[in-house]
Amino acid sequence: MVAVRPGDAEAALAKRDPKRNVVLIFGPDVGLVRERAAALVKRAIPDAHDPFALVRLEGDELSSDPRRLIDETSTIGLFGGERVVWVRAGSRNIVPALQPVLESGSSTLVVVEAGDLKRGAPLRNLCESSPNALAIACYADTERDLARLVDTMMAEAGLAIDRDARELLVSLIGGDRLASRGEVAKLALYAQGQGRVTSEDVRAIVGDASALALDDVVDAALSGATGDAVEALGKAFGAATRPDAVLGALLRGLSSLHAMTLQVAAGSSPDRVIDQARPTVHFSRKPKLQRALNGFSPDRCLKALLAVDEAVLAARRHAPLAPAICERAVLQVAQLAGRRR
Repeated sequence: MVAVRPGDAEAALAKRDPKRNVVLIFGPDVGLVRERAAALVKRAIPDAHDPFALVRLEGDELSSDPRRLIDETSTIGLFGGERVVWVRAGSRNIVPALQPVLESGSSTLVVVEAGDLKRGAPLRNLCESSPNALAIACYADTERDLARLVDTMMAEAGLAIDRDARELLVSLIGGDRLASRGEVAKLALYAQGQGRVTSEDVRAIVGDASALALDDVVDAALSGATGDAVEALGKAFGAATRPDAVLGALLRGLSSLHAMTLQVAAGSSPDRVIDQARPTVHFSRKPKLQRALNGFSPDRCLKALLAVDEAVLAARRHAPLAPAICERAVLQVAQLAGRRR
């Protein structure tokens, strides 16, 4: 087997075995697949725009003309040096095109870029079982990978980033490497000249501003911070967040809180309940959630849930009044939370 474990992918690409000149890079993280394929090509040839050194082929094209790949790998470069054939696999089968190349042991580097290939897929099986190929899977970045990416890109931009800002940033990116790079690059550009990136910078520029605004509304309301709740609601409306979205987020927050209050009522400590919450609560939100658990009993939380549920129905029936209905519900929840148990 020549399948490379995800954790060893970078090392395998950096120290490529010249005897394995077919490299299959695949996985659900399309951005990471593209980034690794491009990096491998760049290491092999100095100029990716040189048509004599780099040949790009589409998989659907190869499936119609399987001999094309062996012809390209057998061609000698006009000016010498290494040649690379970069293949983007499509929906059609390219195994008949790739198999002769693996059997011949060509000296031309063949980089095959593919999507999420399940175990047993013909292309994946072919490369994993051949001694002349590497098969590298690309999965979504872990928190550690994302933190390393953030630190590297910030250092390249000459910036430092606060710990809480980095944790917030990592929680907002991921899933696709190119998209993550784009968000971090946008943040670095925004922060140029100030030397240090703060959590306020992250909140201002990264990801979905309306989603962050919703978190602020819910956290403030549940912790009984009436003034903060009103201010956060104004920002949410300013970010074009609909009243029904605010009420929906508030309902979800209260539902989650109700389950926590039941655990506290059964004898668990608030700290333990928060630490065991899934998904994990970001450390910046823990003090607000602590205040919410101090303010709400299960019965009071259920009362707030019913009030917000009625507000959702009223907002749907009277759309022009939805912003006012939403504000009243937010204030009502904040006031209930403010009456300490």
